[in-house]
Amino acid sequence: MAEGKRVLLILTSNDDLGGVRKTGYYVGEAANPWDVFTSAGSQVDVASISGGIPPEDGRDETSSTQRRFLADPHIAAQLADTAKLDDIDASTYDVVFFVGGHGTMWDFPNAPAVDRIGREVYEGGGVVAAVCHGPAALTNITLSEGTPLVAGKRVAAFTNEEEAAVGLTEVVPFLLADALTARGATHVPAAAFTENVVIDDRVVTGQNPQSAAGVARGVLESLSRS
Repeated sequence: MAEGKRVLLILTSNDDLGGVRKTGYYVGEAANPWDVFTSAGSQVDVASISGGIPPEDGRDETSSTQRRFLADPHIAAQLADTAKLDDIDASTYDVVFFVGGHGTMWDFPNAPAVDRIGREVYEGGGVVAAVCHGPAALTNITLSEGTPLVAGKRVAAFTNEEEAAVGLTEVVPFLLADALTARGATHVPAAAFTENVVIDDRVVTGQNPQSAAGVARGVLESLSRS
């Protein structure tokens, strides 16, 4: 069960969308999972690739969940100066959740700490989760025997169709669905901008912002099986 489980939300530290505009993490993709996890009795912490104040890209001021997330004393204190992922002890977490936002496409795949944290949590019996562009983290997580974490697994992520719809196909450094497929995953798309969550052997992924809460619920389901 989720009571007493520890969850680490990982945020991008990249604020540059290929020179086009500023970017970062999507607040809703952190806030909605936080709401699900805390309601289930889990403790949620936040870290970022470089530490410090993580850049935002998208906040819905009308969302009570996002307002509560940003105002929560535990979360607010961490967002004011997030822990650097290099400094995180993976053994203290049951779940690692890679939050989306276009910024992740630049720093998640290239961060050695992403590879380490993902591998150690998964091989320790925990759950690795990601939503929207957060699965960029999964493109370079490799297990101890040398195989990609996603090899042979079904995953969801922001689709090529969705990237084209937001006009960023030529801006992002790679197309996420294609990169996951190249690592041996089976990418499972749904209709653009509809909820789509895939659970496969303690890897829980979601396609887009609409899937953020669903990924957290999928994590709880995965925890209940372990």
